Amino acid sequence: MNELVMQPLSQSLSIAAPELTLALGLMSLLMLGVFRGDRSLVGLTWGAVIIYIIAGLSLVNDPASRFAFDGLYVADNFSAFLKVIIFAAAGVCSVIALPYLKRARSDKFEYPVIIMLAALGMSMMVSAADLLSLYVGLELQSLAAYVLAAFHRNEARSSEAGLKYFVLGALASGILLYGISLVYGFSGTTSFAVLGPLLGAGSSIGLTIGLVFILAGLAFKVSAVPFHMWTPDVYQGAPTPVAAFFASAPKAAAMGLLVRVSMEAFGGIADQWQQVVAFAAVASMILGAVGAIGQTSIKRLLAYSSINNIGFALIGLASATADGISGVLFYMAVYLAMTIGAFLVVLSLRDADGRLLDEMNALSGLSRSRPGMALALAIFMFSLAGIPPLLGFWPKFSVFNAAIASEHYVLAVIGVVTSVVGAFYYLRVVKLAYFDEPLGVLAPQESRINGAVMAVAAIFCSPIGMLAIGPIVRAAQSASVSMLSF
Repeated sequence: MNELVMQPLSQSLSIAAPELTLALGLMSLLMLGVFRGDRSLVGLTWGAVIIYIIAGLSLVNDPASRFAFDGLYVADNFSAFLKVIIFAAAGVCSVIALPYLKRARSDKFEYPVIIMLAALGMSMMVSAADLLSLYVGLELQSLAAYVLAAFHRNEARSSEAGLKYFVLGALASGILLYGISLVYGFSGTTSFAVLGPLLGAGSSIGLTIGLVFILAGLAFKVSAVPFHMWTPDVYQGAPTPVAAFFASAPKAAAMGLLVRVSMEAFGGIADQWQQVVAFAAVASMILGAVGAIGQTSIKRLLAYSSINNIGFALIGLASATADGISGVLFYMAVYLAMTIGAFLVVLSLRDADGRLLDEMNALSGLSRSRPGMALALAIFMFSLAGIPPLLGFWPKFSVFNAAIASEHYVLAVIGVVTSVVGAFYYLRVVKLAYFDEPLGVLAPQESRINGAVMAVAAIFCSPIGMLAIGPIVRAAQSASVSMLSF
């Protein structure tokens, strides 16, 4: 275990170089936006992409576990893996929103700045080594997300989504904070490095109750049942690029935080939280699979798909093994590509007048009017369903294999069954695109960049993407070992 020692501020800032880069970058972008106004949106967006790249490159010299800010922050391969996919998702979601914001007359310069603020919070979340820094990072990300959900403040649905997200998010934050206070009251510490060995020597009922409250608060952030209720409404009401962002980067960050808290801080009482995580996994898989069947809105369907996929990822955490944790990381990396690609298809569905289409019927006959988009949609749906040899099959296989290796046979069986049920509504989408008659004329793709990103995501999720499995799996395994050797 790494020793927690006092260190100079300059050394801590050097270790936290990605967060420092984002903080300085977003303040610079904000000042530029203030002086140049909304006409600077495009420039600020591409400037944000450059900042994400610089922040990602600052992770290269960070192979070993290093603590900063007197043990509040840790930089290791686990956090580096998650930060790479968080920065990538944040950059992509900033760029693909440009044509949408312009068409909706919401092209405000604040959009990429708020996305970067959320990315800064997420980066802090996955590097948290203390319950206090955990809460600060989580709230920084959440406050930015509330604003994004209501970004179309003149639209009733967007304002409603922002209000629902804020009220339920505040409740979840209160539950989480209460759990943190219980853990501190019964243990006298909030440091993961101290809590782990302390709980390994034995826990009290107060610590167990505190753990349950903390898990409940984090379950809200990953949209795990029974704290999923906000997801379909917020996804449907929020602007489509914002919904794509919510379904990708924050999910990966919250899952990484949940894994770190469970394995590092509460690894000594894994037999207690494994039951809670297993229940959340089963409930999320079942509700996500069944709840999506009757949906007529594409965004609501993708919301239930998100809940369903989080259930599969939680199987890896429930196994509480190195293979299970690497399976979770692998799952989140592939899930981000599949989800962003699916939302890009939704962003491209517009009628002849340029209005966005969100109903399932809008996909009817897509293969005849937009064959390339229909092919990409089919790849994303089959990959989300976990049908081999598409890339989405391998993360599911990975977490199922980890569950079987840890003798969680029931979890694996339920996962396979719900995968079959979930395949029904994914196949329904493909059926609409390829076998139904078109109901209207769709406008052509308005952004070459969005089309290129969709094509890259489709190729990555196709059998060609299997070429990337080796490096991703090795990186996930290295990240898992790094975190477990905390």
